[in-house]
Amino acid sequence: MKGTQTTAPDASSPEAFRSGFAALVGRPNVGKSTLLNALVGEKISIVTPRPQTTRHRVLGIRNLPHAQIAFVDTPGLHRGEKRALNRAMNRTAAAALADADLCVLVVESLKWTEEDDLALDRIRRAGRPAIVVANKVDRVKPREKLLPYLQSLSERFDFLEIVPVSALKQDNLDALLKAIARHLPEGPPLFPKEQITDRGIEFRIAETIREKLTLELNQEVPYGIAVEVERLAEEDGQLVVSAVIWVDRRGQKPIVIGAGGERLKRIGRAARLELNRVLGRRLHLELWVKVREDWADNARALQQLGLE
Repeated sequence: MKGTQTTAPDASSPEAFRSGFAALVGRPNVGKSTLLNALVGEKISIVTPRPQTTRHRVLGIRNLPHAQIAFVDTPGLHRGEKRALNRAMNRTAAAALADADLCVLVVESLKWTEEDDLALDRIRRAGRPAIVVANKVDRVKPREKLLPYLQSLSERFDFLEIVPVSALKQDNLDALLKAIARHLPEGPPLFPKEQITDRGIEFRIAETIREKLTLELNQEVPYGIAVEVERLAEEDGQLVVSAVIWVDRRGQKPIVIGAGGERLKRIGRAARLELNRVLGRRLHLELWVKVREDWADNARALQQLGLE
């Protein structure tokens, strides 16, 4: 399957090295984080079925023979900014757009919602060139429905290119990488070749724990949950991590812990096993659950947790 190109690529030499920031933007739950991980070739951003899982700006770097692409995963742009956390997430996404060399609008094939309109409007206001990615094409049946949908996308905005993909099945990603690279500015690499993200180990540990929490709790505890690494130390040949799980309601604490502490043990074990694999070393993980009332509406708490 080939990407649909709506304009001619840059006429300058294809051999010239290109580098820049490509912001992945779109409404919640269209697969931006799954796409980032697939494009980088390593799990950089956590993924769950729940909308608004991504809260931070997450950078993932992909090196190609003639380009270096710094992908920026962003929180899903959404309406209903009732909580300070939601407003902070939208500001994070908007700031990433403003700083990007290229916007990559991710949409779900055959769907267009008011929040897709919101994301496209942000791109218009940012004044940045944009590619649109129609994700989840593996769900389109029959496949003949895809072409009219791609045509409808071309009528919404003057996109540089329209590329259908399946991030989950890793279908057509090479075409997408080439499309993004040819629209980046010419210039040397921005990061060392061995670097794949700008996020440190504490962030990756905290996010992995939050992913396992979200998967385990499903709908039982909403978005009033956060993770903070309090201690990171080398002891007896292993990495010892002490982390706090913050909830914003007293009644949520026993839900997270579970009967006899079993739920918290499952969460800790799942996080530890993944971190052992990702970090390539043994890790001892201690988890504590604490209450910070209404932290998601507290500007100071958001700053302390790196969300503002």
